[in-house]
Amino acid sequence: MKPLIVLFGTFILGILISYVLKGKLNLTFNGNLAMGVMFCFTALGHFMFTKGMAMMIPPALPYRETAIFLSGIAEIVLGIALIIPQTRHIAAIAMIAMLVLILPANIYAAINRINYEKGTFDGPGLSYLWFRIPMQALLIGWIIYFGFRR
Repeated sequence: MKPLIVLFGTFILGILISYVLKGKLNLTFNGNLAMGVMFCFTALGHFMFTKGMAMMIPPALPYRETAIFLSGIAEIVLGIALIIPQTRHIAAIAMIAMLVLILPANIYAAINRINYEKGTFDGPGLSYLWFRIPMQALLIGWIIYFGFRR
């Protein structure tokens, strides 16, 4: 829920500032800015809740904490790259790939009731997916709409 608040809050604030300063909404820039800020925001979780997020990756996969750390860095880099017109297209493709690739970890975490913030097994369970999967679809749609827009 917090990422969506950051996404929509940044988008609305950006539109208001653009309108006041330039007299236009600048939807493409503000759509990409909002997603970039949201990705940077979610990257913080990779560093604050590394242990819990590593629990979301099946134990059979090695270097789980390293993967969490590197994906946090990737989210920051992609968030910034999405704002820059020259790198927007490749950043959008990479962001979509990343969102698709993390879905299995979210499914695994839901099945095992992982609470990534606490690093415990008392999470919401499968009901979490009723929110997470539509949110992933929304984020992918947002990236497609704004990230490939001229």
